[in-house]
Amino acid sequence: MVNEVVGTGDWQDSESLGETWKGRNVFSYGRNEGSGGQGISGTARPAVLDKLLSSTERVIQEIDSVEYGLTDIQEYYANTGAMRKAAENRKAVDSTGKKKKVALSVVEAFGSPSDSNAKVPVRDVEDVLRLEYRSKLLNPKWRDAMINQGSGGAYEVSQRMTAMVGWAATAKVDKFVFDQAAERYALDEEVARKLQKANPEAFKNVVRRLLEASGRGMWNADDDTLRKLRELYSDADDLIEQVDSLYN
Repeated sequence: MVNEVVGTGDWQDSESLGETWKGRNVFSYGRNEGSGGQGISGTARPAVLDKLLSSTERVIQEIDSVEYGLTDIQEYYANTGAMRKAAENRKAVDSTGKKKKVALSVVEAFGSPSDSNAKVPVRDVEDVLRLEYRSKLLNPKWRDAMINQGSGGAYEVSQRMTAMVGWAATAKVDKFVFDQAAERYALDEEVARKLQKANPEAFKNVVRRLLEASGRGMWNADDDTLRKLRELYSDADDLIEQVDSLYN
């Protein structure tokens, strides 16, 4: 699955994530599908999926919960974002040497307009990501609330950092998001200390994802910031080894 390879870091580029999605979604299921006609194993229909993807101009994601948004769980980028990349992989190259982009729009369906004739707003995914990052991950009040939850809160921060890399691979995450995430969670000494104390593995993953984003060209960080992050990662790795040695 896409979220699994993003989690392990075992992927080459955004195009490969699209192909991973396709490989996991190429089967059709029904009464007469699969071995024995039971519909259990499904039937691989790559040509059908290729045709559907090649004709896709826009992908729509509905969000039906006010509690969980695009940046909160891995499944959104792993399914919707990766589907978009799979569709873009099958577009023809234009005169500039680039493939045509596929739009990705978000419909928030957890509330109903007071006017029955009012239209439900449809937003571009990048706009929704900016709004969610500002209101949650980059919001000091949200950050502090997570830190106060201890190990579980640190884990939630860590998971959102992994998802941020997933979204940067399948859509676009602005530079300011990475800049402020680094400032608020890694380069802030007090916050870093609390995260590391609460959950050393989670803090290590926070730093790891920032370094990964730089290494993959998603984030253009300055040399001094990268140096500090590398030092933090090395220290976090040493701490985890020390803790492991106490129990082995």
